Amino acid sequence: MSSTYQQADAGQGVDAAGDEIHGGGFTLSMPSAANRKLASGWLWLGIASLVGAGLFAILLVLSRTPYVQDIFPWVDFFHTALVVHVDLSVLLWFMAFAGVLWSLNSSSRFIGIGWLALVLASVGAAIIVLSPFVAVGKPLMSNYVPVIQSTFFFTGLIVFAVGVAVLVLRSLIAVPSAGLWQGGEGSIRLGFYAASISTVFALAAFGWSYDIIPDVFESTQYYDLLFWGGGHVLQFTYSLLMLAGWLWLADACGAKIPLTPRLASAFLVLGLLPVFFIPVIYLSFAGDMGAYMEQFTQLMKIGGAFAPVPLGLAVLYGLGAAGSPPATKPQRAALLSSIVLFAVGGGISLAIGDSNTIITAHYHGTGGAISLAFMGLTIHLLPRLGYREPELKWATLMSYIYGAGQLLHIIGLLWSGGYGVQRKVAGAAQGLHGFAQTAGMGLMGLGGLIAVAGGIMFLVVVFKAMRRPA
Repeated sequence: MSSTYQQADAGQGVDAAGDEIHGGGFTLSMPSAANRKLASGWLWLGIASLVGAGLFAILLVLSRTPYVQDIFPWVDFFHTALVVHVDLSVLLWFMAFAGVLWSLNSSSRFIGIGWLALVLASVGAAIIVLSPFVAVGKPLMSNYVPVIQSTFFFTGLIVFAVGVAVLVLRSLIAVPSAGLWQGGEGSIRLGFYAASISTVFALAAFGWSYDIIPDVFESTQYYDLLFWGGGHVLQFTYSLLMLAGWLWLADACGAKIPLTPRLASAFLVLGLLPVFFIPVIYLSFAGDMGAYMEQFTQLMKIGGAFAPVPLGLAVLYGLGAAGSPPATKPQRAALLSSIVLFAVGGGISLAIGDSNTIITAHYHGTGGAISLAFMGLTIHLLPRLGYREPELKWATLMSYIYGAGQLLHIIGLLWSGGYGVQRKVAGAAQGLHGFAQTAGMGLMGLGGLIAVAGGIMFLVVVFKAMRRPA
């Protein structure tokens, strides 16, 4: 080994900056203590976001479940709760966990910028959560980023976005040394780095949309158009993080992945390529909002399958070719559940037509899959970040329970959508006139509550492991 590295243990070393060098495999070496501490900070923000999202999810599911919904007549409350729930469970949780992965994927340089990003994101998140109670505003169920029309809420959203921008900036400039980009580890790092590039395009798309979209539409339509482009691009960010996470979890389970690191890297690059078409969409914009939205929809439908299909099949094959020792069962459970949900959610996208609960079923499938991958990585990372080993039994069960609940939830939404039940409505506005519609939404409610139970189990497992260092 070169004199610039210090021997750590078999197959590993440490570079001059204190970052570990791993011997091989689809796994990520742990960085310096400073970066691990920063990653822990982002993990705490993500867990806090899930706690808030879980509390709102219980109220949301009950407010749409037949018969039970009669004691939740506050439709306005439903919409306000839905805004906060979606922002916490998708935008804040996903970006906070991206902060975990990008912190682990960075060198020790510019650590102060990393902490600045975390502080800004945390302040923005706190403002978003408090906004329904501090400033009265109309909830608008815009796609990707639902909002509450109040200065307080938008202040929180902007501060959070600035924090994400600073986070991405550091992830792009604090590049690890060349020795950490070899073999399977290099593939995972490439996936995380590609997600950073995708996020740059997403932030640019939000700004570009704000510049070109005239403020002459009804409020919800305006915010739909404003967040449409960047929201679609963020899906590529989440997907790339999930796919690199699949490889990492598969390696942790001892899977025999039939891919060379070079081929795995090629698939991850393929997953990034669609975002480079984004400037073409904006530069060709001629004021036709329908064409603008359709281009992003088709980009995600087509480009979104480039990497997940081959990588998902390769990981499934690898899992089937290897056993799973007890210590890796939580990672295996999360990985299998994530792949199944993503396949179901992606398949449902082919059936989307009108604006009904089939759309909701689609994004609960893909979003649930991303969440499960992040949950599995959290369980895997806890002891590597200096916390206790999680309880294997409950850590394994929670993935299956959450995944099964989400699957039932999705089936109920798909079933109801086939009978014309509209999304983003509650109570009598759902128009549940027949048995099929009522049964579908009942199944949705049951599945949602099971998924919430799985989410609560995850939080309990994580809190018990994080309550004091190992």
